[in-house]
Amino acid sequence: MKIDEVRRTAYAMPLTNPAFPRGPYRFFNREFLVVTYRTDLEALRRVVPEPLEIIDPIVKYEFIRMPDSTGFGDYTESGQVIPVRFEGQRGAFVHSMFLDDDAPILGGRELWGFPKKLAAPKITHEGELISGTLHYGQSLCASLTMGYKHHPLDHDKVLASMKEPNFVLKIIPHVDGTPRICELVRYHLQDVHLKEAWTSPAQLQLFNHVIADVARLPVLEVLSGQHFIADLTLGYGEVAFDYLARAEPAALAA
Repeated sequence: MKIDEVRRTAYAMPLTNPAFPRGPYRFFNREFLVVTYRTDLEALRRVVPEPLEIIDPIVKYEFIRMPDSTGFGDYTESGQVIPVRFEGQRGAFVHSMFLDDDAPILGGRELWGFPKKLAAPKITHEGELISGTLHYGQSLCASLTMGYKHHPLDHDKVLASMKEPNFVLKIIPHVDGTPRICELVRYHLQDVHLKEAWTSPAQLQLFNHVIADVARLPVLEVLSGQHFIADLTLGYGEVAFDYLARAEPAALAA
């Protein structure tokens, strides 16, 4: 293969048989279970990178069922999202993600910088409730229970929150182990069609685990439970802050 052909065809690894196709990536009937909870402020400060600003000691724990997505297939995901502010605008920092499908793990890490790891999340409809569990191997790392569609949510408020920017920290090392890319990436959910949205009583338990360390942000108080279903497109990202190219935030402020 000639050098020019490598440049022209290079998209993802492996070169001649990429682990995921090019986008756009459209999701149909994407089901969200979201428990918002209060956590320890000092624990949050240890995981939220500057120049993002913590708004309140709040975390959103999510289980997401994706039965039909272009390019990525049928899979389930679980993780933690933290409300933040960047340059005066509200958004969300994606702190952890665990899922059960190779293509979105590899595509998510290589394209956007999603903090994705392989695990076994699951959403189950059980009579009058919905449950979510996250296992890593044989270990139970998270357990969520929520009542089934108790009260309708305001669609405009849910849509507004889904359209806020999201942030991830993309890290790719050089061949000598030093960082080659270290960027704060911003992305948006696009063309969102919200089909239904509900709120119900919810409970969340997180368990200590060395790999799936969701309990690093402990549950002090459950604030709300949301259940909604939408079609949407996962938009490509943009670099919001380059840690290797710019000075420290403190130096910028000075």
